[in-house]
Amino acid sequence: MNQVTKLLQNGWVRLAVGVVVAAILVILPLVLPVFANQTLTRIGVYAVAVLGLNIIMGYSGQVMLGQIFFLGVGAYVTAYGVGNDWNVVVVFLAACVIPGILGLIIALAAARLGGLAIAMVTIALPIIGVPLAKRLSDLTGGSQGVSARFSSAPEWTGLDNDQWQYYIVVGIAAVAFVLAFNLVRGKYGRAMAIVRDNESVARSMGISPYRYKVMAFTVASIFGGVSGFLYMVAVQYTSPETMSFHHSISLLAAMVVGGAASIAGSLIGGAYYVLVPQVTNAIDPTITAISQGIILVAVLFVLPGGIVSLPRVIRRLLRRRGTPGAASTQTTPPPSRDAAPTTEGPETERQGQA
Repeated sequence: MNQVTKLLQNGWVRLAVGVVVAAILVILPLVLPVFANQTLTRIGVYAVAVLGLNIIMGYSGQVMLGQIFFLGVGAYVTAYGVGNDWNVVVVFLAACVIPGILGLIIALAAARLGGLAIAMVTIALPIIGVPLAKRLSDLTGGSQGVSARFSSAPEWTGLDNDQWQYYIVVGIAAVAFVLAFNLVRGKYGRAMAIVRDNESVARSMGISPYRYKVMAFTVASIFGGVSGFLYMVAVQYTSPETMSFHHSISLLAAMVVGGAASIAGSLIGGAYYVLVPQVTNAIDPTITAISQGIILVAVLFVLPGGIVSLPRVIRRLLRRRGTPGAASTQTTPPPSRDAAPTTEGPETERQGQA
């Protein structure tokens, strides 16, 4: 295991692994059936949503229970832009900027709060969003929802619709993950981690907790808007149900199961969000909620760091398995001359006195 870790630390090896993974992602939709491509596409959509949630909760330590609201806003902005014949690039930018502006406005007011107070603010977002989407029927289509068919494959590509949508989602999701990786590994990520661990220490180091909380909230809302755009690419339909509160809780559970404060954990969380309901619905639709709860509790007890921490846990168990043998050989050394006076000293002293 240690040899594999050292090997992956080599720059050329990591580059080769990246090239192989990219090649697999490119070839995969060409050989998989339609349903598999659609499933992978949805995983990419929700992985970006979980990624935004991870930035604000995992890396900056804020409570966020309304990420699905920003996904819904991004989806509605996309549908509106497509319905008004906007350029697709303009649609994408609007789906990023408008949720980002909303997130910034909310963060400026809510970032000074903490604990239960900010949790209540973020809970209110999807609770308000659903009836608001129903009421603004001229923009949102009301309870009936709105469709936007703009992601059909161009004829010159020779691809089917599911393959074209897969490439769009995977391409944008890959860029999002690279940007998030650079963010959390850079100076801003280190500052967010300090704010998360101890705000008093952050202030003593000249780091403004308020500033970085606002930044994390805004970035998370932008990623939510991106996932909303990708949602419309994959589904091509949205309704007030898209931003229901129970979806937000499911996203939170997906982040915990995948692994908080982990880029790879966000991808695992997206897979959990999509695959577990599919599997349980195929077995028995009535056990979907129960099975998700059982999985969440099991992960919290067995892998508190999420599924992404499984390799680390395995390495720790392997070290513990090897430790007793090593410890026993070290704690029972062969007798030496230095130990002889300890066991024989009193006896020889009595003989000398006699």
